[in-house]
Amino acid sequence: MKNHFASMNYSTVKYIVYLCGIYSISFAIFHAYFWKLFDWKQDLKKISLANRAIVQIANLRLIYIFIGIAIVCFVFPKELVSSRLGNVFLLGISLFWLGRTIEQFIFLRIKSKLITGLTATFMIGTLLFASPVLMKIFLFKPCKVVIRK
Repeated sequence: MKNHFASMNYSTVKYIVYLCGIYSISFAIFHAYFWKLFDWKQDLKKISLANRAIVQIANLRLIYIFIGIAIVCFVFPKELVSSRLGNVFLLGISLFWLGRTIEQFIFLRIKSKLITGLTATFMIGTLLFASPVLMKIFLFKPCKVVIRK
């Protein structure tokens, strides 16, 4: 009896990698609105200059990282799925989102629908970035990438 997943191929997983890119761009946009969403112009005045700078710089660097991840997902989907380096990259980003999920429970213990929704969104990121690698391992062998010099 043939496994119905056996017919799954690279083009199927490529779209999941594109979803990873869309997910990352969405978080870049979300973080770009932090100044307005959280009224940082006023609210950050309550903390020291050093902490105010650290919060804003860290947020800007996250935006940069999310955009970089998205670019890699959109430009190199085949390499992400078929190479060991790409698999490590995807699993690394998956671990980033897993860590973010765990940190949510440690640092943001607020019971609200918004926080619960964000936590679920972080868990989706964990699964989304891990799924191309897990699918490769359990469902099929993707095409080999030929790098021409």
